[in-house]
Amino acid sequence: MYAIFVRGGLVMWPLLACSIMSVAITIERALFWLRHYRSSDGRLMEDMLARTERGDFEGAAAAGAGAVDMVARVLHSGITQRAHGLTESMQVAAEQEVARMKWGLGVLDTIVTLAPLLGLLGTVIGMIQSFGVLGQAGVEDPRAATGGIAGALIATAAGLSIAIPTLVSHNYFAHAVQRGTMEIENAGTRLEVAYRKGLEKRDASA
Repeated sequence: MYAIFVRGGLVMWPLLACSIMSVAITIERALFWLRHYRSSDGRLMEDMLARTERGDFEGAAAAGAGAVDMVARVLHSGITQRAHGLTESMQVAAEQEVARMKWGLGVLDTIVTLAPLLGLLGTVIGMIQSFGVLGQAGVEDPRAATGGIAGALIATAAGLSIAIPTLVSHNYFAHAVQRGTMEIENAGTRLEVAYRKGLEKRDASA
């Protein structure tokens, strides 16, 4: 394996760095979303919405205090900061949660583009060197260059081998971000409706 790595040329080192970053971010994001799915608490969200709709804003805030579920955290932020603007408070909290969900995706996207280009660069450099050797050795001895050409193609193969699984990971996590964002938006809309109903009930009982 090391011999193949060396034959790929100096460009294999940045490709190795891309590979390590891709694997590290993929594992971290997989653990992040695994924790998210395990911590999702639909019952807590429904309890907070029900309390809010009854006008029990303090109870809803208390129920969501210390919540691990990111949707519940957004709702809790809106309820506790309702005096300064329910919707605005949820928007700020939602932006923070979305930023946490998107962490690392920019790096994965860069690797998807960069790795094949680095591989192509390594191949072009290797081809130039190989044809230089072929020109010096003459056509009578083409074997002097064929080994270099084969080694040059290793860089392209390595770049594609890194970019393809990274693309799959990036697209999967990007789709997960979309789902998470939609969950937050739907819950925020429901809280706004419940809050208006809660205010009406409080006014009616006053």
